[in-house]
Amino acid sequence: MIEHPTLRSYEFRKEREQTWSELQALLDRIESDGVHSLAAPDLARLPILYRATLSSLSVARTISLDRNVLEYLESLSARAYFSVYGTSHHPRDAIARFFARDFPRAVRRARWPIALAALFMLLGIATGFAVTSENEERFYTFVSPDIAGDRGPSTSTEDLKAGLYEVRPVVDGLTAFATFLFSHNARIGILAFALGFAAGLPVFFLMFVNGLTLGAFSALYHARGLALDWWGWVLPHGITELLAVILCGGAGLVLGRSLVFPGRHARLQNLALEGREAGLIALGAVVLFFAASIVEGIFRQLVTQLPARYALIGASTLFWIAYLSRQGRGDGA
Repeated sequence: MIEHPTLRSYEFRKEREQTWSELQALLDRIESDGVHSLAAPDLARLPILYRATLSSLSVARTISLDRNVLEYLESLSARAYFSVYGTSHHPRDAIARFFARDFPRAVRRARWPIALAALFMLLGIATGFAVTSENEERFYTFVSPDIAGDRGPSTSTEDLKAGLYEVRPVVDGLTAFATFLFSHNARIGILAFALGFAAGLPVFFLMFVNGLTLGAFSALYHARGLALDWWGWVLPHGITELLAVILCGGAGLVLGRSLVFPGRHARLQNLALEGREAGLIALGAVVLFFAASIVEGIFRQLVTQLPARYALIGASTLFWIAYLSRQGRGDGA
């Protein structure tokens, strides 16, 4: 007598379903609370259940059970594979480790490329400032009309100052404005990072050009006696934003260095080794861009008191110095 396929599938599930349910319950706990939420007996049981489920899947394919059983076992086996052989950390643990250790360590290891990127930006600022101070009409040599907006040599001192203390109503959507700034500035930083693949040389140019723009604006406001107001307007977000741009430039130079000076490794191998470090820096810089966009899009538009702005400048400067120089050193970094 030939056994009916439906009956055969029922008997197969009846014999093994308890194992599958036990494995699924463990996987649900891991995916919800992390592998560390399992007790030692459950951890020891996990690979046993995984191998038993793989065996069930192999048998199910051999005897051609119904498609629903096969799809369930395939999905369960895939989930178990990542739990058994994949990362043992919950995503929130990986995020915490990134900010507590990996990112600041990577920045310290790349301190010389980052310092070089900062130097070229400072040279750009100094050049833009000196050239524009000599002749204000050269302002538009370094600043495009789109960026300048209604600020330029022909703008009155009163209008320039008024723009620094303009309050934008919340109903206009400062959150959307901050999102725009984040995407715009992040693109600049990621471009600096990506240019590292061209042996790093274009990174120097990009850092210098970005400095030219800031230097030209600074010269314009300094000439009108608005230096204190100008820096109080630009630096609350600028400390974090310029740091992010410099970090991306430094990460790009790390990539360029790995190609130009491969050392004892082949170039592609060295690029893979250095690329991980550079990627950590660039990823952290994107978070800095987001933080800067929040300050620029919300805090700076709502807080017009100069002492409060300079208090944030000082606090953010001290925070980034302490964080990047000290964080993650406790375990030998």
